[in-house]
Amino acid sequence: MRVAEVKKLTLKSDYPPLNELSALMDNQTERLSIDTLNWKGFTYKPEVTISIAYSDHEIFLQYYVVENYFKAEMTESNQMVCEDSCVEFFVSPENDGIYYNLEFNGIGTCLLGTGTERANSTRANPVIISKIRRLSSVGEKPVKEKEGKYSWTIIIAIPFEVFFHHTINDLKGKTFRANFYKCGDMLKVPHYVTWNPVGTENPDYHQPEYFGLLKFV
Repeated sequence: MRVAEVKKLTLKSDYPPLNELSALMDNQTERLSIDTLNWKGFTYKPEVTISIAYSDHEIFLQYYVVENYFKAEMTESNQMVCEDSCVEFFVSPENDGIYYNLEFNGIGTCLLGTGTERANSTRANPVIISKIRRLSSVGEKPVKEKEGKYSWTIIIAIPFEVFFHHTINDLKGKTFRANFYKCGDMLKVPHYVTWNPVGTENPDYHQPEYFGLLKFV
């Protein structure tokens, strides 16, 4: 099981602009590699790393991606962004079986689901999703599939209130179970890559038993 320490950032304001936060993440946080291939038949592996940190109000994720195919056609909250070039964060804040799946395509469109397994996962209200701050190097306009070496980054700031089944006031000293993913279900060459290994027969990210650990220090 992979374990990562998540550090608290020293910020000049409670909610700094995302471009400033992105530069801070570049310089002050270590990157985790999303580099595990789990399933036969899906051998393509893009280059993907992630920086993660937190503040008194938000969890910060910054994904760095280099891939051979890029697509970002979904523009509305809770559309199937996994069919585009997509990065994902599945996280369980407590030992109650409930996890959240936060999925973002390359222009920041978000699907937010929550449940205890795929069968009972439900989509969150788009009003909740709107609270998640996002800034992509690609911009916000949809992109049809491109082929060729394509690099992009996205910074995401998730306020604690987005985890609406739980009450989170301070992360220091807490441990969350989580996994990070990269996928592209409907790209010319589909791929499914994970941070912590997933031991299922076929691609399936809704597997909390295979989450790693995030320790907030």
